[in-house]
Amino acid sequence: MGAGPNGLTAAALLAREGWEVDVFERAPVPGGACASAPVLGEGTVVDLGAAGHPFGVASPVFRELGLTDHGLAWLHPAVPMGHPLPDGPAALLHRDLEATAAGLGVDARAWRAVHGALVAHVDEILAGALGPVLRPPPHPVAMARLGLRAPWPADLLGRAMFRTAAARALFTGSAAHAILPSSRPLTAAFGALFGALGMSSGWPVARGGSGAIVDALVAVLRAHGGRLHLGHEVTDLRALPAADAVVLDLTPRQVLRVAGTGLPPRYAAALRRWRPGPSVSKVDFLLDGPIPWRDARLAGAGTVHLGGTAAEIRRAEDDVAAGRMPARPFVMLCQQQAADPSRATGPARGHTVVWSYAHVPHGHPGDVRPLIEAEVERHAPGFRDRIGAAVAMRPADLEAWNPNLVGGDIAGGSLAGARALLRPTASPRPHRAGRTGLYLASASTPPGAGVHGMGGAWAVRTLLADRRR
Repeated sequence: MGAGPNGLTAAALLAREGWEVDVFERAPVPGGACASAPVLGEGTVVDLGAAGHPFGVASPVFRELGLTDHGLAWLHPAVPMGHPLPDGPAALLHRDLEATAAGLGVDARAWRAVHGALVAHVDEILAGALGPVLRPPPHPVAMARLGLRAPWPADLLGRAMFRTAAARALFTGSAAHAILPSSRPLTAAFGALFGALGMSSGWPVARGGSGAIVDALVAVLRAHGGRLHLGHEVTDLRALPAADAVVLDLTPRQVLRVAGTGLPPRYAAALRRWRPGPSVSKVDFLLDGPIPWRDARLAGAGTVHLGGTAAEIRRAEDDVAAGRMPARPFVMLCQQQAADPSRATGPARGHTVVWSYAHVPHGHPGDVRPLIEAEVERHAPGFRDRIGAAVAMRPADLEAWNPNLVGGDIAGGSLAGARALLRPTASPRPHRAGRTGLYLASASTPPGAGVHGMGGAWAVRTLLADRRR
């Protein structure tokens, strides 16, 4: 149930193993929050959810399934990520450790110290990080390198290691992908890992839109005889055809709704303790030209973190965690056209598609478009004058589009405290939904959010291990 990247990955793996597979999806198109559409007008390609893909290009299961043999192409911008600052030039994350360090002046040595070992062993670290925590790590020495950085708050590590505003902001912006205050434990792990990915395999986009990743997964599924049923909402598991196993690409809240009394009481009680995290509010823009960045180098950046200094980002994320809307929220902005010109063609040729979202309190109902525009304008004077069209999606709109985005939460649940590691329950087999034959494969399971398919891969590993036993 559910044709998001995790559900489709699980289905494709099972079909390849010779299983008879049916996928049921409530929406008229597959992909969940990994989809693209011309919502800004004819000739535009807008990523409706996920945009940049540092985990997608590095995903072990995507490589195993051979998605690039089924039409998927990863395109890399000249600069994976940029972070403009209120005073002085922007900080840039290059697809190279030495180039990034060289741009950080006196912090070059410290930047290498934080990231060097991770960049050198990124595949080994991902083999451990993209899976359940309660298991022996496949590469213990490599995971220890991440573990030395993981427990710390990003704010503390940034202030201890870096002397310049540029290095601290570059690190804290990556840590903000946790959608947690940088004063919280474990946020340094996000900063270090996202940075290491950008400096190794990169932060690419999918040619033709993020929906191309889904198209490739569907192609693998169908190549092995799997069937996809679109526009088919299942509200009760008992309505499904008889099956040897059921895999759910759902949040715990939805599992409780569809499984009803079919879950063991203790497991159901654990799922009821699941809580959504903070939200995002999304705005896509169509400009009559490129963004007029004050630092022209940002024109080549696929992803831009807008939030100012590390201290400003911390204040904004503190407000969000406390349920207050910050005056200057942290904004993620993507310029997919820096790598993929197909995002604006035909009638849209010469225009620029801009993808953005702001971190907001859970379910925040307000209009954040003016705040996003102000944050971009702060670093690109004249941005507002170039806007020809815009489409906004508030948290409620995101959930209405994709029920897995509960209240606009894109992370599959809160990452606060132990929830960052033990998702959705403290179990050595977190992808088994309380009993053999029922499995959970979504962002609410390890390794969490992102378009990488590993939640689906681990659900299948658990399923096949149960069958062998």
